[in-house]
Amino acid sequence: MTERRTSRQATRQRTRKPSSQRGQVRGRLGNRKRKRNRRHGPINALKRSWRKANWPTRIKMVLIPTVAVVVVVALVAGLVRFTNWRAQVRAAEAAQLELTRTYDFNPGNIISDGQFFNGSAMSQAEVQSFLDAQGGSLAAMTFDTSNESGEGLCTDYTGSKGESAAAIIDQSARACKVSQKVLLTVMQKEQHLVTAVNPSNYQLMAAMGLNCPDTADCDPTYAGFFRQVYGAAKRYRYYLEHEEQYGYMAHSLNYIQYHPNAACGGAQVYIENKATALLYIYTPYQPNISALAAGNGTGDSCSSYGNRNFALIYTGWFGSPRS
Repeated sequence: MTERRTSRQATRQRTRKPSSQRGQVRGRLGNRKRKRNRRHGPINALKRSWRKANWPTRIKMVLIPTVAVVVVVALVAGLVRFTNWRAQVRAAEAAQLELTRTYDFNPGNIISDGQFFNGSAMSQAEVQSFLDAQGGSLAAMTFDTSNESGEGLCTDYTGSKGESAAAIIDQSARACKVSQKVLLTVMQKEQHLVTAVNPSNYQLMAAMGLNCPDTADCDPTYAGFFRQVYGAAKRYRYYLEHEEQYGYMAHSLNYIQYHPNAACGGAQVYIENKATALLYIYTPYQPNISALAAGNGTGDSCSSYGNRNFALIYTGWFGSPRS
């Protein structure tokens, strides 16, 4: 019996590792456990937080990262859209610069704000001298005017008997802070009224083309030289105050047709200022290449001439409208 017990003890002693080796093994196992704990620590911590949290806290734990992801996605999408928009703007500006170099016409900057909204560009005497120099009948014509409300856009107009065309042009310009040069250019562009000898009744009744769209008859409410001139000046101020209601905005890309016939196409234009936007609201077409290449002449069946002619007339009379 003693020999067998002694034999078993000897066997255990032979198979038992030294204490230093056992410590090393336990140390390695402990290190592995600690590494696993460190690796899964945040997950375990999150699990523990989730188990301890009440429902409102759990909702916050889900909602906050979700909102953060949505915000990041929205920011990235917005950046992509902005990048694409800037590329389109650069392309439009390059095309506009080429048109300016070739034809001296920039569809995005037909006239500067400084020139358009200068209500003191000419005096009444200067307007009269200008009309006299053009040789048209308008220089000697007079019209009865009426009291008109500026409707918060212009100062009120006080009517009188037998006012000269020059007085009506000058007072309307000053009342609405729109250049006399612009009003003279528009009436020439619309009806050739500045240079017309013995103008027709229609030319006088639709002097500024106000409420006279290309596709319909003129509105009789605005008929007559005085109502046309003061009404057009006031309309420009209305457009300025309510630009967002129309399809043409300054400092943005705008698709502008070449002609009332949509099949004729159009092009994106980066409108650089408010004055140019107002011209498009008033006359919503840009000239195509055929119209520009024709100068003062006729282009093709898809050409329109209103804004081209405005630029040509203004330049011929008063110098560059863009300066």
